[in-house]
Amino acid sequence: MRSLSIYQDFVEAEITSYNLPASPNNLYEPITYFLGLGGKRMRPVLALMSAELFGSPFEAAKDAALSVELFHNFSLIHDDIMDAAPLRRGQETVHKKWSENVGILSGDALLIEAYKTLANYPPEILAKLLPVFNKTATEVCEGQQWDVDFETMETVKIDAYIKMIAYKTAVLVGCSLKMGAIVAGASDSDANDLYDFGVNLGLAFQIQDDILDVYADQNKFGKQLGGDIIANKKTFLLLKAMETANEAQLRELKALSTTDDTVQKIDQTMAIYGALDIKAKATDKMNEYHDMAMENLAHIALPEEKKTPLRDLAEFLLGREH
Repeated sequence: MRSLSIYQDFVEAEITSYNLPASPNNLYEPITYFLGLGGKRMRPVLALMSAELFGSPFEAAKDAALSVELFHNFSLIHDDIMDAAPLRRGQETVHKKWSENVGILSGDALLIEAYKTLANYPPEILAKLLPVFNKTATEVCEGQQWDVDFETMETVKIDAYIKMIAYKTAVLVGCSLKMGAIVAGASDSDANDLYDFGVNLGLAFQIQDDILDVYADQNKFGKQLGGDIIANKKTFLLLKAMETANEAQLRELKALSTTDDTVQKIDQTMAIYGALDIKAKATDKMNEYHDMAMENLAHIALPEEKKTPLRDLAEFLLGREH
């Protein structure tokens, strides 16, 4: 089995050598800066792995992989502005280092670069890639809007939360895999099953994120535990707690949302989670989506040994501690 680092190194080299105009400097320098902040590059890696799964050299999916990564970084630059986030991967965000206007324009330019990169494919392949990419791009924006809307809503149903995280994060995982499959000439059925695998894996990954924010090992997590609790973020854990809490627990959760004492807020919220067995309920939900992803992978008409790298990657991602 090919090492994951082979794909990651390939993507990193392509990102590093990506050719942007030199002027205007305040439009393109922030893009170079932001792309240089790194990351696991999992989405483009999945596009490469998908192409290889169906018998193509993984390099054939280079432009599909890059377009996904460029789009993802566009969305992060704009998300940071919307969240007023000062840091991304431990470094200043674009809007803090330059300005909000620069962040908006640089993000817009990065989105255009994503489409320019995708357009490198011949017309017959591009005609299949564009509908997938366009649908995903729209859904990511819709998911972000729902996330913003949820901030001011007192009650959010778990089904609505699942749809939000599916659109905001999971569909891009599915898109990456499906585009790699299209480049390699996979059947529509196999490409769609791989897309569903990615979406369900993405949902499991996001619920795992919710769990780790509260229950990770602080020494490995790299950021403050309970950040979602402090920010009153509507995670699966909080929504499940509100769904299953008794009246007294529900009153306490609502009262905690307005307190400025962050230590009390985290400790008492975690106490309620413990009483309601929320960690186990969230883990069950994560495992449910993992199992659905494995079923999607099983449907693909290829020998089981060819699917091993994707199966192993899924286990690796959902076994992480940070």
